[in-house]
Amino acid sequence: MNAKPGRKRAPRDERLDLFRGLAMLIIFIAHVPSNSWNAWIPARFGFSSGAELFVFCSGFASALAFGSVFVRRGWLLGAARILYRVWQIYWAQIGLIFALAALAAGLDMALDRSDFARQFGPLLAEPAHALFGLATLSWQPDYLDILPMYLIILTLVPVVMALRRLHPALPFAFVVLLYALAREAGLNLPGNPWTGTGWFFNPFAWQAIFFIGFFFAMIWLPAPPLRDRWLVIPAAVFVILSVPLSFWGILDHWPGGQALHDLLLDPGTEKTNLHPLRIAHFLATAYLALSLIEPWRSRIGTGAGHLLTAIGRQSLACFLASLVFARLAATLTDIAGHDSWVVALSNLAGFAGILATAHLVAWFKGAPWSRPTVCPAPVPVPATAAHVSTQPAVASRLREAS
Repeated sequence: MNAKPGRKRAPRDERLDLFRGLAMLIIFIAHVPSNSWNAWIPARFGFSSGAELFVFCSGFASALAFGSVFVRRGWLLGAARILYRVWQIYWAQIGLIFALAALAAGLDMALDRSDFARQFGPLLAEPAHALFGLATLSWQPDYLDILPMYLIILTLVPVVMALRRLHPALPFAFVVLLYALAREAGLNLPGNPWTGTGWFFNPFAWQAIFFIGFFFAMIWLPAPPLRDRWLVIPAAVFVILSVPLSFWGILDHWPGGQALHDLLLDPGTEKTNLHPLRIAHFLATAYLALSLIEPWRSRIGTGAGHLLTAIGRQSLACFLASLVFARLAATLTDIAGHDSWVVALSNLAGFAGILATAHLVAWFKGAPWSRPTVCPAPVPVPATAAHVSTQPAVASRLREAS
């Protein structure tokens, strides 16, 4: 069904931007090696992590941005819109790798380090194979595997929208089938030609959390009522019980808890193939968080919340910048030491850089150069001044006439 002419656009849900902004900060902390703050991110207190939050929000945002194109303009233009976004993400990934490689090389030359060899060793050992791997996404250096996953999942959106035309249940069956193949049959893409391993974030598994967000935003899944005690209580119990099975402060002193954790969550593959408990934990945590902030929903974009929403509105640019800032923060702590004040300074500087990126990108997107120039109103001239100023000119014309 086509949108009605003149229909007003729905107001932006700032909760989405708030949580995307939060995910950016968590991802930054997690991407700084030997970062002591990493011991206190939400992933240390439960089965899920900031990655689930990022991918779920990406699915929700994709439905708002691209799903409506399929509905209003048809499948062909919707698929074209997805293809355009895939093109953008692909070149963002290539540009990010180039920027980080250049940064590592620059730091090596300036500070006599060996970051380039450590981070991009295959480019030195086998440049032809490495460059081909980077271009085809069949090689993803460490910490550079989230955007390729997102890119592959985006290509599944036209498939899901086509299946929806055939039958409302087919998109759900397709998502479940891909997830089952990833977990049970090992369906994945090649991620390292030298070791033969697949993608660290298996896109065929992680598409499940993406499309849960997508389906909610498309209203193909009914959103549960918030602050319902029959949902709040079991969600809270599940989240609380996951803490002793996840928090290092407990597991370090409770071998039985670590053994139970490993029994439940397939160590080594539980993140790559997105264990069902991770999905359940994220959904329970998300429900509790949304229920908690519901009374302040109209004010989440003010105060400190404004900082997170500003970052969330520019999530791609902030994500790219955060990885660059993470590498700089890692270098800073390597040189200055890992004292608590150095770590705090590097993390806070990274946060400030991400926020500055958000505001700068928002300014550029506003295209201030295209706004009409406001000319100042003419200043009225007093009558006496006008009379005096015109007298010489009048006298001159009279002399010429004579």
